Amino acid sequence: MSETALYRVSLNYVKQMAPGPVEFDMRNGREHPPGGWQDCGFELKQHDSRVQDWSNEAEITEIHYQEISDFAKELTGADHALVGGHILRNPEQMKIHQQLGPIMFAHSDFAETYGDLIRARYTDDLEGLEGLKRAGVSPDAVTNAKRMLILQFWRNVGEPRMDLPLAFCDARTARKTDVRAFPVNNYADSGFNFDALAMMAPENSEDHHWYAFPEMQKDEVVAFRTYDTDRVGTDLPFWTPHCAFRDPDVELGQPSRYSIELRATCIWE
Repeated sequence: MSETALYRVSLNYVKQMAPGPVEFDMRNGREHPPGGWQDCGFELKQHDSRVQDWSNEAEITEIHYQEISDFAKELTGADHALVGGHILRNPEQMKIHQQLGPIMFAHSDFAETYGDLIRARYTDDLEGLEGLKRAGVSPDAVTNAKRMLILQFWRNVGEPRMDLPLAFCDARTARKTDVRAFPVNNYADSGFNFDALAMMAPENSEDHHWYAFPEMQKDEVVAFRTYDTDRVGTDLPFWTPHCAFRDPDVELGQPSRYSIELRATCIWE
């Protein structure tokens, strides 16, 4: 194990079109950050929130959506950042649907086709239209956007040490041939269908560089890129592989992971 690693872990990858474990050194992103999100795809950032109760859906919608929209515009320089939903991952949500638990295979959320879904969502989807209304943006701003980028935000809202934290792969180490599109139908019974990207097992596990951020606090977020029209169709990664993993020093459920994810659709007019 390298000197920069926290511990040795197994992550589920695609092997001959079926998931299977691959062992990696999990690097410490606090002590050895690989760069900013523009370069490696992800970055740990300080970000305070006025939300007091992370189980209160209304409070999250009323307060945190605007906080993340403002923060996404600050980080990207976009004209608008549309935030239209969030995912809480915790044991209570897992009882509602298994897909609302920590995702235990290496993936990035969206394939190249996601741009068409974005435009459709902000044209005829009720939730998308509500997001436009909150931002004071017309559907034409999305349809005619010069650039669209998805920047996601992951925040730990539970105990600093958890059983299934989230890890991120330096996108520069995950080549275009290392990702493969696969369909996701009716995600968590939401009716949302899209193509995501699965990570193919590398010949050498050292080819992919994985990072985690131990002891994450509630005033920290990891910002990570999962789509960018400026990179689609090039060899530059628009994906950022990520994956939940077992902290070997924490028993399952002692404590469980409590986290929230929000997605900002950043657009340039």
